[in-house]
Amino acid sequence: MNKQEAYLEALDRQGLFEDSAHRTRFKELLDCYGHYPFFNKGLCKCMYLSAWDEEHFAIILGVLTELALGRERDTEEMRIQGEAMAEEHMGGEYYVYQMSNAFLDNRRFELEEGAELSEEFQHIISQALKAEQVIDQVNPES
Repeated sequence: MNKQEAYLEALDRQGLFEDSAHRTRFKELLDCYGHYPFFNKGLCKCMYLSAWDEEHFAIILGVLTELALGRERDTEEMRIQGEAMAEEHMGGEYYVYQMSNAFLDNRRFELEEGAELSEEFQHIISQALKAEQVIDQVNPES
């Protein structure tokens, strides 16, 4: 089993895909970008989070295409873009971008005290935190 299959299977086993579209988008990102030198567990977590809906999927797809065309070896440029995007948003969207940045920085994401989120964003963040734990446990060499 390759590393892309290992991540997909681990998340499947835990029932962490919201629906088949979420799973399909995540799989497409893994299939297209899982073999690039900039791929790592942090990016895999971002892929899970971004595959949640079409809008975020399109955003990460554009960013990853730029990284691939630029022959990037890390996600530093993606991190810079993520910070800029976070500053352009408020509420749940802001925290989703902050979470993505935490994943890329390999640090634990924590909501600010008093953060007000809709139920939808509470659910997305909660599921992404569960996915983070699953992804961290995958041994991509197996």
